[in-house]
Amino acid sequence: MKHSVFINIFLVAYFCYACGNKHAPEELPEPEAISLLGKALYPRILPPEVDKDYKRKLRDTRKVAKAHPKEEIALIWYGRRLAYLGHYRKAIEVYTAGLDIHPESFKLLRHRGHRYITIRNFDRAIADLSRAAVLAIGTTPETEPDGIPNKLNKPLTTTQWNIYYHLGLAYFLNGELEKALDAWNTCYELSDNPDVLVAATDWLYMTYRRLGRNAEAAEFLSKITPDMKMIENDAYFKRIMMYKGLASPDALLHTGPDDTDPALSLATQGYGVGNWHLYNGDTLKAKTVFENIIEGDYWAAFGYIAAEADLARMTE
Repeated sequence: MKHSVFINIFLVAYFCYACGNKHAPEELPEPEAISLLGKALYPRILPPEVDKDYKRKLRDTRKVAKAHPKEEIALIWYGRRLAYLGHYRKAIEVYTAGLDIHPESFKLLRHRGHRYITIRNFDRAIADLSRAAVLAIGTTPETEPDGIPNKLNKPLTTTQWNIYYHLGLAYFLNGELEKALDAWNTCYELSDNPDVLVAATDWLYMTYRRLGRNAEAAEFLSKITPDMKMIENDAYFKRIMMYKGLASPDALLHTGPDDTDPALSLATQGYGVGNWHLYNGDTLKAKTVFENIIEGDYWAAFGYIAAEADLARMTE
């Protein structure tokens, strides 16, 4: 069953941006998204120092985009900075305007596809990311700069890897598991460091298990070892250690002092736990974990969206 959400988009000026998110959610004119369970979703309230930093960077990228309105990279960064503040619809508008200028930009399509996932419009995400994959054929993998750097300030992904990763996710969320496998297998082949290998492996493993193809799932799992060092994908690594029987499911449901954002950690690690219960036949435990995840506020996290999608299917 496909879960696409179509919501009216504001007709706003291309470079219009209302600085500041000082209003309470109930005062906002329109939510950024409607969850798959019918809940209105608004931008998260960020810590003051983070909010200040993100807004400063947004102002800077907006100035660049206004000075160079036809420059692909300027439009990408403007959209990314909007999204980091939770303004996903405005980010999509910026990418759309960019695609009017650069209709064959697989980079703009990659980013717009990502944000269509965020607002729960999986069909449009699949369309964008599938098109991006076609346009990127034959291109040399290009490291994608991080907007929110990891602890080593070392970008780990390529645009090409991100296209297939997000395409696999969009198919998975839409319940199209075989197509998700095709995308994630390509993503796996493009994985050139432990962090991205772990991320691709995790989703491949979960999807193979969902399809009952346990031997193939185990084959991927065997290639991830406990001595691998993670820079940013600790949550996926912990999930895999759980699948291997080296960590308990309950341990992954508790965040620790090292978690910079407990809501994100719970959504990411928790989804692995809930999914593990689901394909091992304990639907009640899975449902409980998924419900705990969506009580948090990190609704843009992939684990949160996936928990939503599973709960929506359970209530059909």
